[in-house]
Amino acid sequence: MAQPTATAPLTERIETAAPASAAKAAVGVLAAVSLCHLLNDMIQSLLPSIYPILKGTFHLNFGQIGMITLVYQIVASLLQPFIGLYTDRRPMPYALAVGMCCTLAGILLLAAASSFGLLLLAAAVVGTGSAIFHPESSRIARLASGGQHGFAQSFFQVGGNTGSAIGPLLAALVVLPLGQRGVAWFSLAAVAGIVVLFGVGRWRSHHLARAEGRRAQAVHKSNLSRGSIARAIAVLAALVFSKYFYLASMVGYFTFYLMTRFHVSVRTSQLHLFIFLGAVAAGTFLGGPIGDRIGPRYVIWVSILGVLPFTLLLPYVSLFWTGILSAIIGFVLASAFSAILVYAQELLPGRVGLVSGIFFGLAFGMGGIGAAVLGHIADLTSIVFVYHLCAWLPAIGLLTGLLPKLDHHHA
Repeated sequence: MAQPTATAPLTERIETAAPASAAKAAVGVLAAVSLCHLLNDMIQSLLPSIYPILKGTFHLNFGQIGMITLVYQIVASLLQPFIGLYTDRRPMPYALAVGMCCTLAGILLLAAASSFGLLLLAAAVVGTGSAIFHPESSRIARLASGGQHGFAQSFFQVGGNTGSAIGPLLAALVVLPLGQRGVAWFSLAAVAGIVVLFGVGRWRSHHLARAEGRRAQAVHKSNLSRGSIARAIAVLAALVFSKYFYLASMVGYFTFYLMTRFHVSVRTSQLHLFIFLGAVAAGTFLGGPIGDRIGPRYVIWVSILGVLPFTLLLPYVSLFWTGILSAIIGFVLASAFSAILVYAQELLPGRVGLVSGIFFGLAFGMGGIGAAVLGHIADLTSIVFVYHLCAWLPAIGLLTGLLPKLDHHHA
């Protein structure tokens, strides 16, 4: 963790004398990080979006498709906690730009891959970029929050979810007509992200390192025992499992489900995926601000358990109602992660990078494992059976009742 420098008193006087300017600068940084989250996740969403193309080109089965996602998600999930812990202790202002460079390399490799092995390598490189990007960008979002931590995380997250929603739409418009090599056009977005993140890194280098040092001295201690904290983290991990296993079924296989059950075209199925991911992006923005008002614990209750009736109905309805229910599920479920992340940061104050790395890592890991497991289940049974099975996952939300109430929070 960076320590205050000799110029810190001058910085404090400037921030005290011109709070409006400082607030404006913080909003600018939040917007920049959210924009780059949009670009980053838009690029990453190309992987599941072009699975139908890759399946036909490389003659892949569902298990191999799941393996591509597994490699990407596992690389990201394993690296993120270590990167978060490292940057808690030794800040790296330009780590975000480095992460986007990895994403750029991965997307170019994906466009040029000529074998299944190279597809796996491309997925691993993109996963490395994601592992570097997420913990540090989440930290900057918190530092630029002005105390509205839920709002900042939601603002940051909605950029990523918007990018994930745009990705399939652009894949349908750009990659589908051009084929695999059309993916290379998305390198322009990565280059733009590198430029913006270099500016964010420069801002952090000049301003946030000193602010982080001052705030580290004022961080409150959690009033819970280590055992209580460990149990709460375990519950949060189970909730992340529930959310991201279900999301893995939607992001990785929803297009195949629609094509199998309703015999729609690839383009139509991708448009339905876009609607689902758009609902996810819209729902994400609500969870944080509501959590700031009523506490993240209540948001977690509603966002996980609240989708259970809709997931149970989904496998039995028509194409029209499938679209409606998927949008409701995406909208409600989306608010969970920002609330979980803020709650975990309150459990472990002063460890923003580590907490962000752990929970982004869990999210990516659960998504990757879910994609692989569900792909094998689909090969052994059917893609429709997968949605009957996953319908029960939100019931894990009942574990939210085991989360302790935090004295300094509404929940």
